[in-house]
Amino acid sequence: MNVINIEKKMHKTNLVAVIAAAGIGKRVGAAIPKQYLTLLGKTIVEHSIQPFLDHPDIHQVVVSIAKNDTWFVNLPIATHCKIQLVEGGAERVDSVLSALQLIDQDAYVLVHDAARPCITRGDIDSLIDHVCCSQQGAILATSVRDTMKRTDAQGNIIKTVERTHLWHALTPQMFNNRLLIAAIKAADNLDKITDEASALELAGIPVGIVEGRGDNIKVTRQEDLKLAELYLTQ
Repeated sequence: MNVINIEKKMHKTNLVAVIAAAGIGKRVGAAIPKQYLTLLGKTIVEHSIQPFLDHPDIHQVVVSIAKNDTWFVNLPIATHCKIQLVEGGAERVDSVLSALQLIDQDAYVLVHDAARPCITRGDIDSLIDHVCCSQQGAILATSVRDTMKRTDAQGNIIKTVERTHLWHALTPQMFNNRLLIAAIKAADNLDKITDEASALELAGIPVGIVEGRGDNIKVTRQEDLKLAELYLTQ
């Protein structure tokens, strides 16, 4: 499928956020999915969603949750007029695609991880402004600052990787919905799609980088909870 020429001119009046919240997050080691752990009196997913609910240009927030999720509907934000729930799938790409199919195909979507509670309004605005000006999809990212090492299967270092032009991909990631759906469906192997940008990369479509804040961390391990709590208090 040729998806190169699908992208439409962006309008700020047609922006939708998609929150990928169907994961389990086993590495945190909690008894419940990590997005429902509490930080400063609110769940992680509430912190992650709130900036999109508060944004005046985002008129809808589609939250993709697991089939057996019994937590989200009991949250105070569950009844917010902007929120719509959709059942997610086995993998992140399945959950995101389920959400995308509910949205106007000419809309621009900002896909965000439910486990990134420290996203700021400033970074969201920077991403929207960049896409609006460039008319090209883009992601938030931070440049790699540490020395990078590649190992073999036994964990031994085999190479020092040049860090110039290397970036840590963050979310949200923002694309024309029709273009993103087409890129995902055109992929011959969904296992290669680790984020939305990778779907467009596989389709040969350029994706821009917007440098974001380093405190936009993803809660993955137990120690990340304290770090996220610290950032949220700043």
